[in-house]
Amino acid sequence: MKLENVTLSTNEKISLISNFSTMLSAGIPILEVVDSLLDGAKNSQKKVLEVLRDDISQGQHIYASFAKFPKVFDKVTIQIIKASEEAGTLEVTLKDLREDIKKQAEFADKIKSALVYPLFIIVVFTGVLLLMLTFVIPRIATVFLKLKVDLPLPTRVLINISNFILEYKAVSLLGFVLVVTLLIFLYKKKRGILIDMLSALPVVNDLIKQIDLTKFSRSLYLLLNAGIPITSALELSEETISRKDLRRVIAHCKEMVVGGKKLSEGFRDAKHIIPNILIKMTEAGERSGSLDRAMQDISEYVDYQVSTRLKTVTALIEPIMLVFVGLLIGGMMLAIIAPIYSLITQITAR
Repeated sequence: MKLENVTLSTNEKISLISNFSTMLSAGIPILEVVDSLLDGAKNSQKKVLEVLRDDISQGQHIYASFAKFPKVFDKVTIQIIKASEEAGTLEVTLKDLREDIKKQAEFADKIKSALVYPLFIIVVFTGVLLLMLTFVIPRIATVFLKLKVDLPLPTRVLINISNFILEYKAVSLLGFVLVVTLLIFLYKKKRGILIDMLSALPVVNDLIKQIDLTKFSRSLYLLLNAGIPITSALELSEETISRKDLRRVIAHCKEMVVGGKKLSEGFRDAKHIIPNILIKMTEAGERSGSLDRAMQDISEYVDYQVSTRLKTVTALIEPIMLVFVGLLIGGMMLAIIAPIYSLITQITAR
Protein backbone atom coordinates (compact mmCIF):
# COMPACT_ATOMS: atom_id res chain seq x y z
CA MET A 1 0.00 0.00 0.00
CA LYS A 2 1.25 3.47 -0.88
CA LEU A 3 1.93 5.67 2.14
CA GLU A 4 -0.22 8.51 0.77
CA ASN A 5 -3.23 6.16 0.74
CA VAL A 6 -2.89 4.99 4.35
CA THR A 7 -5.75 6.10 6.62
CA LEU A 8 -6.51 5.89 10.33
CA SER A 9 -9.87 6.09 12.04
CA THR A 10 -10.49 8.92 14.50
CA ASN A 11 -10.22 6.55 17.46
CA GLU A 12 -6.92 5.12 16.16
CA LYS A 13 -5.53 8.61 15.69
CA ILE A 14 -6.59 9.70 19.19
CA SER A 15 -5.11 6.52 20.66
CA LEU A 16 -1.82 7.00 18.81
CA ILE A 17 -1.36 10.65 19.83
CA SER A 18 -2.54 10.03 23.42
CA ASN A 19 -0.04 7.21 23.92
CA PHE A 20 2.76 9.31 22.44
CA SER A 21 1.91 12.24 24.70
CA THR A 22 1.66 10.12 27.86
CA MET A 23 4.91 8.20 27.29
CA LEU A 24 6.92 11.24 26.23
CA SER A 25 5.66 13.16 29.29
CA ALA A 26 6.94 10.25 31.41
CA GLY A 27 10.43 10.80 29.95
CA ILE A 28 10.53 7.65 27.78
CA PRO A 29 12.79 8.04 24.69
CA ILE A 30 10.91 8.34 21.40
CA LEU A 31 12.31 5.10 19.91
CA GLU A 32 11.22 3.12 22.98
CA VAL A 33 7.77 4.70 22.70
CA VAL A 34 7.45 3.61 19.06
CA ASP A 35 8.71 0.07 19.80
CA SER A 36 6.26 -0.22 22.69
CA LEU A 37 3.32 0.90 20.54
CA LEU A 38 4.32 -1.46 17.72
CA ASP A 39 3.74 -4.51 19.96
CA GLY A 40 -0.06 -4.23 19.77
CA ALA A 41 -0.38 -2.29 16.52
CA LYS A 42 -2.25 -3.64 13.48
CA ASN A 43 -2.83 -2.74 9.85
CA SER A 44 -2.50 1.00 9.06
CA GLN A 45 -1.43 2.00 12.56
CA LYS A 46 1.39 -0.53 12.40
CA LYS A 47 2.47 0.86 9.01
CA VAL A 48 2.64 4.41 10.39
CA LEU A 49 4.68 3.30 13.40
CA GLU A 50 7.09 1.21 11.27
CA VAL A 51 7.80 4.16 8.98
CA LEU A 52 8.19 6.43 12.02
CA ARG A 53 10.68 4.03 13.66
CA ASP A 54 12.76 3.74 10.48
CA ASP A 55 12.84 7.51 9.98
CA ILE A 56 13.73 8.30 13.60
CA SER A 57 16.51 5.68 13.47
CA GLN A 58 17.93 7.62 10.49
CA GLY A 59 17.79 10.91 12.42
CA GLN A 60 14.67 12.37 10.81
CA HIS A 61 12.04 14.42 12.63
CA ILE A 62 8.59 13.11 13.59
CA TYR A 63 6.82 15.72 11.46
CA ALA A 64 8.73 14.52 8.37
CA SER A 65 7.45 10.98 8.95
CA PHE A 66 3.89 12.13 9.55
CA ALA A 67 4.01 14.21 6.37
CA LYS A 68 4.27 10.95 4.40
CA PHE A 69 0.68 10.17 5.46
CA PRO A 70 -1.43 13.08 4.12
CA LYS A 71 -4.72 11.21 4.68
CA VAL A 72 -3.87 10.74 8.36
CA PHE A 73 -2.17 14.03 9.27
CA ASP A 74 -3.19 17.26 7.54
CA LYS A 75 -0.85 20.20 6.87
CA VAL A 76 -1.99 22.06 9.99
CA THR A 77 -1.06 19.09 12.22
CA ILE A 78 2.31 18.66 10.47
CA GLN A 79 3.26 22.31 10.97
CA ILE A 80 2.16 22.26 14.62
CA ILE A 81 4.30 19.18 15.32
CA LYS A 82 7.23 20.71 13.43
CA ALA A 83 7.06 23.92 15.49
CA SER A 84 6.74 21.98 18.77
CA GLU A 85 9.73 19.75 17.91
CA GLU A 86 11.85 22.82 17.24
CA ALA A 87 10.65 24.45 20.49
CA GLY A 88 11.01 21.25 22.56
CA THR A 89 7.35 21.20 23.60
CA LEU A 90 6.21 18.12 21.69
CA GLU A 91 4.46 16.34 24.60
CA VAL A 92 2.41 19.47 25.44
CA THR A 93 1.47 20.02 21.81
CA LEU A 94 0.42 16.40 21.41
CA LYS A 95 -2.02 16.87 24.31
CA ASP A 96 -3.50 19.91 22.54
CA LEU A 97 -3.75 17.92 19.30
CA ARG A 98 -5.48 15.06 21.08
CA GLU A 99 -8.11 17.43 22.48
CA ASP A 100 -8.50 19.07 19.09
CA ILE A 101 -9.07 15.73 17.34
CA LYS A 102 -11.69 14.85 19.97
CA LYS A 103 -13.45 18.18 19.39
CA GLN A 104 -13.32 17.67 15.63
CA ALA A 105 -14.80 14.19 16.04
CA GLU A 106 -17.60 15.52 18.27
CA PHE A 107 -18.21 18.33 15.79
CA ALA A 108 -18.39 15.86 12.88
CA ASP A 109 -20.75 13.61 14.87
CA LYS A 110 -23.13 16.53 15.39
CA ILE A 111 -23.28 17.14 11.64
CA LYS A 112 -23.65 13.43 10.81
CA SER A 113 -26.46 12.98 13.35
CA ALA A 114 -28.31 15.92 11.78
CA LEU A 115 -28.05 14.23 8.35
CA VAL A 116 -29.17 10.76 9.48
CA TYR A 117 -32.92 11.48 9.38
CA PRO A 118 -33.00 13.14 5.91
CA LEU A 119 -30.83 10.36 4.45
CA PHE A 120 -33.06 7.71 6.02
CA ILE A 121 -36.16 9.32 4.52
CA ILE A 122 -34.51 9.53 1.09
CA VAL A 123 -33.47 5.86 1.19
CA VAL A 124 -36.95 4.74 2.29
CA PHE A 125 -38.62 6.88 -0.37
CA THR A 126 -36.29 5.52 -3.08
CA GLY A 127 -37.12 1.98 -1.97
CA VAL A 128 -40.87 2.63 -2.02
CA LEU A 129 -40.60 4.29 -5.43
CA LEU A 130 -38.68 1.36 -6.94
CA LEU A 131 -41.13 -1.11 -5.38
CA MET A 132 -44.10 0.68 -6.95
CA LEU A 133 -42.43 1.06 -10.35
CA THR A 134 -41.29 -2.56 -10.58
CA PHE A 135 -44.18 -4.45 -8.92
CA VAL A 136 -47.31 -2.34 -8.41
CA ILE A 137 -47.46 -0.28 -11.61
CA PRO A 138 -46.86 -3.20 -14.06
CA ARG A 139 -49.76 -5.22 -12.61
CA ILE A 140 -52.15 -2.28 -12.65
CA ALA A 141 -51.00 -1.32 -16.17
CA THR A 142 -51.91 -4.80 -17.37
CA VAL A 143 -55.47 -4.38 -16.03
CA PHE A 144 -55.82 -0.94 -17.62
CA LEU A 145 -54.54 -2.29 -20.93
CA LYS A 146 -57.10 -5.13 -20.98
CA LEU A 147 -59.97 -2.79 -20.11
CA LYS A 148 -58.78 -0.18 -22.61
CA VAL A 149 -59.20 2.64 -20.09
CA ASP A 150 -58.40 6.22 -21.17
CA LEU A 151 -55.50 7.08 -18.85
CA PRO A 152 -54.54 10.58 -17.61
CA LEU A 153 -51.04 11.96 -18.33
CA PRO A 154 -49.50 11.27 -14.84
CA THR A 155 -50.58 7.62 -15.05
CA ARG A 156 -49.16 7.22 -18.57
CA VAL A 157 -45.86 8.75 -17.43
CA LEU A 158 -45.61 6.30 -14.50
CA ILE A 159 -46.40 3.33 -16.73
CA ASN A 160 -43.81 4.43 -19.33
CA ILE A 161 -41.13 4.81 -16.65
CA SER A 162 -42.05 1.40 -15.21
CA ASN A 163 -41.93 -0.21 -18.66
CA PHE A 164 -38.52 1.33 -19.37
CA ILE A 165 -37.06 0.06 -16.07
CA LEU A 166 -38.38 -3.46 -16.63
CA GLU A 167 -37.50 -3.61 -20.33
CA TYR A 168 -34.01 -2.14 -19.93
CA LYS A 169 -33.01 -3.52 -16.54
CA ALA A 170 -29.28 -3.43 -17.24
CA VAL A 171 -29.39 0.17 -18.49
CA SER A 172 -31.56 1.27 -15.53
CA LEU A 173 -29.26 -0.43 -13.02
CA LEU A 174 -26.19 1.05 -14.69
CA GLY A 175 -27.76 4.51 -14.63
CA PHE A 176 -28.59 4.17 -10.92
CA VAL A 177 -25.05 3.02 -10.12
CA LEU A 178 -23.58 5.89 -12.14
CA VAL A 179 -25.69 8.47 -10.30
CA VAL A 180 -24.67 7.07 -6.90
CA THR A 181 -21.01 6.89 -8.00
CA LEU A 182 -21.14 10.48 -9.25
CA LEU A 183 -22.55 11.71 -5.92
CA ILE A 184 -19.85 9.84 -4.00
CA PHE A 185 -17.17 11.24 -6.34
CA LEU A 186 -18.46 14.79 -5.92
CA TYR A 187 -18.52 14.37 -2.14
CA LYS A 188 -14.97 13.00 -1.93
CA LYS A 189 -13.15 14.78 -4.77
CA LYS A 190 -15.25 17.81 -5.72
CA ARG A 191 -16.83 18.69 -2.40
CA GLY A 192 -16.68 22.38 -3.28
CA ILE A 193 -19.29 21.87 -6.04
CA LEU A 194 -21.72 20.25 -3.59
CA ILE A 195 -21.07 22.98 -1.03
CA ASP A 196 -21.74 25.68 -3.64
CA MET A 197 -25.03 23.95 -4.50
CA LEU A 198 -26.04 23.69 -0.84
CA SER A 199 -24.99 27.29 -0.21
CA ALA A 200 -27.85 28.40 -2.46
CA LEU A 201 -30.24 27.34 0.34
CA PRO A 202 -30.62 30.22 2.86
CA VAL A 203 -30.59 28.21 6.11
CA VAL A 204 -27.89 25.78 4.97
CA ASN A 205 -25.77 28.66 3.66
CA ASP A 206 -25.42 30.24 7.10
CA LEU A 207 -24.76 26.87 8.69
CA ILE A 208 -21.90 26.06 6.29
CA LYS A 209 -20.37 29.47 7.01
CA GLN A 210 -20.45 28.82 10.77
CA ILE A 211 -18.92 25.36 10.30
CA ASP A 212 -16.08 26.90 8.27
CA LEU A 213 -15.52 29.62 10.88
CA THR A 214 -15.28 26.95 13.59
CA LYS A 215 -12.66 24.99 11.63
CA PHE A 216 -10.71 28.15 10.78
CA SER A 217 -10.62 29.60 14.31
CA ARG A 218 -9.71 26.25 15.88
CA SER A 219 -6.86 25.68 13.39
CA LEU A 220 -5.59 29.23 13.81
CA TYR A 221 -5.57 28.83 17.60
CA LEU A 222 -3.50 25.64 17.43
CA LEU A 223 -1.03 27.12 14.95
CA LEU A 224 -0.54 30.38 16.86
CA ASN A 225 -0.30 28.51 20.17
CA ALA A 226 2.49 26.38 18.66
CA GLY A 227 4.44 29.55 17.85
CA ILE A 228 3.87 29.62 14.09
CA PRO A 229 3.90 33.16 12.57
CA ILE A 230 0.45 34.57 11.89
CA THR A 231 0.97 34.84 8.11
CA SER A 232 1.86 31.14 7.84
CA ALA A 233 -0.94 30.27 10.27
CA LEU A 234 -3.48 32.14 8.13
CA GLU A 235 -2.25 30.44 4.97
CA LEU A 236 -2.57 26.97 6.54
CA SER A 237 -5.92 27.74 8.18
CA GLU A 238 -7.30 28.91 4.84
CA GLU A 239 -7.00 25.32 3.55
CA THR A 240 -9.47 24.08 6.18
CA ILE A 241 -12.26 26.27 4.74
CA SER A 242 -14.75 25.02 2.15
CA ARG A 243 -16.53 28.20 1.06
CA LYS A 244 -14.81 30.28 -1.60
CA ASP A 245 -15.94 33.65 -0.23
CA LEU A 246 -14.44 32.86 3.19
CA ARG A 247 -11.22 31.69 1.59
CA ARG A 248 -10.99 35.04 -0.21
CA VAL A 249 -11.55 36.87 3.10
CA ILE A 250 -8.71 34.94 4.79
CA ALA A 251 -6.41 35.53 1.81
CA HIS A 252 -7.23 39.27 2.05
CA CYS A 253 -6.51 39.22 5.81
CA LYS A 254 -3.14 37.58 5.17
CA GLU A 255 -2.23 40.33 2.68
CA MET A 256 -3.19 42.99 5.21
CA VAL A 257 -1.14 41.36 7.97
CA VAL A 258 1.86 41.14 5.61
CA GLY A 259 1.34 44.87 4.98
CA GLY A 260 1.64 45.60 8.70
CA LYS A 261 -2.06 45.81 9.58
CA LYS A 262 -4.08 43.79 12.08
CA LEU A 263 -6.16 40.68 11.47
CA SER A 264 -9.25 42.41 12.85
CA GLU A 265 -8.92 45.13 10.19
CA GLY A 266 -9.10 42.47 7.51
CA PHE A 267 -12.19 41.03 9.19
CA ARG A 268 -13.76 44.50 9.27
CA ASP A 269 -13.42 44.73 5.49
CA ALA A 270 -15.67 41.65 5.28
CA LYS A 271 -18.42 42.62 7.73
CA HIS A 272 -21.00 41.07 5.42
CA ILE A 273 -19.36 37.66 5.95
CA ILE A 274 -17.60 37.80 9.35
CA PRO A 275 -20.03 38.31 12.29
CA ASN A 276 -19.42 41.47 14.31
CA ILE A 277 -18.91 39.58 17.58
CA LEU A 278 -16.00 37.65 16.02
CA ILE A 279 -14.40 40.94 14.94
CA LYS A 280 -14.75 42.33 18.48
CA MET A 281 -13.27 39.17 20.05
CA THR A 282 -10.34 39.31 17.60
CA GLU A 283 -9.71 42.97 18.45
CA ALA A 284 -9.74 42.18 22.18
CA GLY A 285 -7.24 39.36 21.63
CA GLU A 286 -4.91 41.61 19.63
CA ARG A 287 -5.01 44.36 22.29
CA SER A 288 -4.21 41.92 25.11
CA GLY A 289 -1.54 40.12 23.08
CA SER A 290 -3.42 36.81 23.29
CA LEU A 291 -4.80 36.35 19.79
CA ASP A 292 -4.42 32.58 20.09
CA ARG A 293 -6.72 32.47 23.13
CA ALA A 294 -9.17 34.75 21.35
CA MET A 295 -9.29 32.27 18.48
CA GLN A 296 -9.95 29.46 20.96
CA ASP A 297 -12.85 31.43 22.47
CA ILE A 298 -14.19 32.16 18.98
CA SER A 299 -14.08 28.47 18.00
CA GLU A 300 -15.98 27.49 21.16
CA TYR A 301 -18.55 30.26 20.62
CA VAL A 302 -19.17 29.38 16.96
CA ASP A 303 -19.24 25.66 17.82
CA TYR A 304 -22.11 26.39 20.22
CA GLN A 305 -23.87 28.42 17.51
CA VAL A 306 -23.50 25.51 15.06
CA SER A 307 -24.99 23.07 17.60
CA THR A 308 -27.98 25.36 18.13
CA ARG A 309 -28.45 25.92 14.39
CA LEU A 310 -28.21 22.18 13.66
CA LYS A 311 -31.05 21.53 16.10
CA THR A 312 -33.13 24.21 14.38
CA VAL A 313 -32.35 22.92 10.88
CA THR A 314 -33.12 19.33 11.92
CA ALA A 315 -36.42 20.42 13.44
CA LEU A 316 -37.30 22.19 10.18
CA ILE A 317 -36.12 19.43 7.85
CA GLU A 318 -38.20 16.67 9.45
CA PRO A 319 -41.69 18.11 8.70
CA ILE A 320 -40.57 19.48 5.32
CA MET A 321 -39.24 16.06 4.25
CA LEU A 322 -42.39 14.34 5.47
CA VAL A 323 -44.62 16.76 3.54
CA PHE A 324 -42.45 16.48 0.41
CA VAL A 325 -42.37 12.66 0.46
CA GLY A 326 -46.08 12.56 1.32
CA LEU A 327 -46.93 14.74 -1.69
CA LEU A 328 -44.83 12.61 -4.05
CA ILE A 329 -46.24 9.29 -2.85
CA GLY A 330 -49.72 10.79 -2.69
CA GLY A 331 -49.34 12.01 -6.27
CA MET A 332 -48.29 8.55 -7.40
CA MET A 333 -51.21 6.93 -5.60
CA LEU A 334 -53.60 9.47 -7.13
CA ALA A 335 -52.22 8.68 -10.59
CA ILE A 336 -53.07 5.01 -9.93
CA ILE A 337 -56.43 5.54 -8.22
CA ALA A 338 -57.82 8.18 -10.63
CA PRO A 339 -58.27 5.77 -13.59
CA ILE A 340 -59.76 3.12 -11.27
CA TYR A 341 -62.23 5.66 -9.89
CA SER A 342 -63.09 6.77 -13.43
CA LEU A 343 -63.67 3.15 -14.46
CA ILE A 344 -65.95 2.50 -11.44
CA THR A 345 -67.91 5.67 -12.25
CA GLN A 346 -68.44 4.49 -15.86
CA ILE A 347 -69.58 1.04 -14.71
CA THR A 348 -72.00 2.53 -12.16
CA ALA A 349 -73.47 4.87 -14.80
CA ARG A 350 -74.28 1.88 -16.98
